[in-house]
Amino acid sequence: MFLKYSQKILGIELTVGMRYMILSAFGFSIMAVCVKFASGQGIPVLEIVAARAFISLLLSYIDVRRKGISLLGHKKLLLLSRGSVGALALMCVYYAITHMPLAEATVLQYLHPMFTAILALMFLKERIHVSVLLSIVFSFIGLLFIARPALFFGVTENEFSYIAMVAAIIGAFGSAVAYVLVRKLNETEDASVIIFYFPLIALPVSLGLLGNDFVMPTGWAWGSLLMVGIFTQVGQIGLTKAMKTETAGRATAFSYLQVIFAVLLGWMIFDEIPDIWVSLGGGFILIGAIINAFFKR
Repeated sequence: MFLKYSQKILGIELTVGMRYMILSAFGFSIMAVCVKFASGQGIPVLEIVAARAFISLLLSYIDVRRKGISLLGHKKLLLLSRGSVGALALMCVYYAITHMPLAEATVLQYLHPMFTAILALMFLKERIHVSVLLSIVFSFIGLLFIARPALFFGVTENEFSYIAMVAAIIGAFGSAVAYVLVRKLNETEDASVIIFYFPLIALPVSLGLLGNDFVMPTGWAWGSLLMVGIFTQVGQIGLTKAMKTETAGRATAFSYLQVIFAVLLGWMIFDEIPDIWVSLGGGFILIGAIINAFFKR
């Protein structure tokens, strides 16, 4: 129903790909809320990752079987690479979400256009146009405002640890690599197969790293873990289908709504209000991402 009737936003005609990306942004935003809530109930981050991977693996398996296609796909090495990079990025993102305010952890994810441009220059030998260079500059300035290193801002006291911020940045870098791989895999693989490989790698890796730190969920923790898996699946399906049916720039432009969702949900549920530095830094990062999406030739 959402994809059928959400035809316009602020007068902008929405394509199917854009609507899928908006659905993806909403799904990932609710997922982040559930991750933060589960952590507050004493569930370790790796256990949350494992629960998310288990649910996603089950749903993906059912979806692939329903379509009657091969589970293994065609380009197995690329699929395994996408799953491995995605698993690492997921762990870092979940750590950041549980140790930072929701808005800050979310906005740092939008450093991935900067990383994507740098990766394209290094490995694909793509030229960096003026718009991409501006995107990198704006994103870096935004990162400085959020991190507020003592070298530039004197003695500062952030509300979160620098370890969490580094985890968020690594998660953004992993997301950039994953986006490139998903775009490549969409040429030969079904969306459900691409999604299936993600939890296929993440589940055993997270369980292996969790070891003896498993905590038996009780009460609302069960529901939050279930919702993490379900809404992550919603986000993944929306993202993969958007990248398949729309150009990357136009589709990902609407993923920035996730920041708005994060600010609103963080304020309403966790009473988190970003300070002026985070607001400025987030603004610079989003401007850089939008420049990259709309103005790259």
